[in-house]
Amino acid sequence: MSFDSDTAGTAIGAEPAGAPGHVPAASPSASLRLQILATEHWSLLASRSLAWNESFSRAAMFLSTLSGAIVALALVAQASAFGDTFTLFALVILPIVLFIGLATFIRLGATNYHELMCVTGMNRIRAAYLELAPDLERYFVTSAHDDPRGVSISMAVPYTSAMPLVHLLAAAPTVILVLNCVILGAIAGLAALRSGATAPVILAAGAVGFVIGLVAQGLSARRGIAGARGRLRPLFPHPTDANNR
Repeated sequence: MSFDSDTAGTAIGAEPAGAPGHVPAASPSASLRLQILATEHWSLLASRSLAWNESFSRAAMFLSTLSGAIVALALVAQASAFGDTFTLFALVILPIVLFIGLATFIRLGATNYHELMCVTGMNRIRAAYLELAPDLERYFVTSAHDDPRGVSISMAVPYTSAMPLVHLLAAAPTVILVLNCVILGAIAGLAALRSGATAPVILAAGAVGFVIGLVAQGLSARRGIAGARGRLRPLFPHPTDANNR
């Protein structure tokens, strides 16, 4: 059985592309679109759940390490009467705890960005649901808009001037940030104590260490938030937000 040269490469029984009577593939049906969207929705839900589990695990690991270090310091303090042995031991163990705390803070920022991506994606999928069935909008308690206000609604954070700040202060990364600052201040104070400084100098060193940790981690978090906002441009903003753009 032979093939003509102008029909080679085409499937048997199929007409060449562009031939008379050729019908292009039909667009996906509404049921197929819904199936694809639902699959992606469940994938985002599972991914968000994994991010939450990792956040809890990392924070718990850091707090457990910090608690163990405090117990160890207390035992050494009793045995050495807060002498040089205690100071040296604290200057060895506290930087290790601080390293774990900084790593936890960085990882929590990454998981928060991952959660933001998931919530943004699910909001966009809800917008697609409403395009397929606009009459279902009254049944949705979460948002179908992917702007900051819509993401806040889906994450159960009231979008007002005061509540986001309160939510930020109560968030896990902020708690880890403050603990890291306290540890850094303690390290700075112990270093000053080890060098023979007076009490006011020791207190000043601890305060400076706390402020340095607060500023450094705060600037890092601010850059991360600004980068996340730049990478996730709203595609389905609220009508008022769209008119102001």
